[in-house]
Amino acid sequence: MTAAFSVVLPARFASTRLPGKPLADIAGRPMIVRVAEQASRSGAAEVIVATDHEGVRAAAQAAGFTAVMTRSDHPTGTDRIAEVAALCGWPDDHIVVNVQGDEPRMPPELVTDVAAQLAASPAAAIATACHPITEDRDYFDPNVVKVVADKQGHALYFSRSPIPHARDWLRAHSSMAPGLPVFRHIGLYAYRCAFLRAYASLAPAPIESFEALEQLRALWHGYRIAVAVTARAPEAGVDTPEDLERVRALYRSGA
Repeated sequence: MTAAFSVVLPARFASTRLPGKPLADIAGRPMIVRVAEQASRSGAAEVIVATDHEGVRAAAQAAGFTAVMTRSDHPTGTDRIAEVAALCGWPDDHIVVNVQGDEPRMPPELVTDVAAQLAASPAAAIATACHPITEDRDYFDPNVVKVVADKQGHALYFSRSPIPHARDWLRAHSSMAPGLPVFRHIGLYAYRCAFLRAYASLAPAPIESFEALEQLRALWHGYRIAVAVTARAPEAGVDTPEDLERVRALYRSGA
């Protein structure tokens, strides 16, 4: 049985490519409500929308979900999650899963799995997920973040570069080496509240800004990240008007 956990949905109203994104209509409901509905099927003890906009809070509450107002100047989603943890007074060992407010198709079972991975990994402060990469284009794509883990399933490194790097093979080929274990990182995180309380005081890692990967800060400071392996990636979130139309079409089709 999975230990009790909470889900927090950070939902900033501002968006460069899709203004007002959390309130975008998807089959008659605001997107943030669609995300909360999915998250509530994960078995979480509670689902909380964390926003900086009164309209988003009102929409979530009208649908029966808890919503809290958070500061508008948070540099990262993790900072917003940490504010919610402080507001709720959760104990250090409580597990919080961060589901982005623009992922209405996030599988509830993956949320459950990431929470369970952290509960089963007492040495870890964070858990996340990955899936196998089988296509060369994903291996070499810098927009696809790769993760390498140790024997215990703890992350060794995350990178936009092709890792693991098959040195001898790549000297003669422009493809993945046969049998190379390559995994794509899925940006879903579970945190222990003790880590969230410490996060704001952690200096950025020297490599963090170069890779543009926030999770490297935790590794650099010695925190362990447990990695759950799933068979395939969840559907992409909503970043653009085209993404929104894709998701709307899926809901219209009943998929």
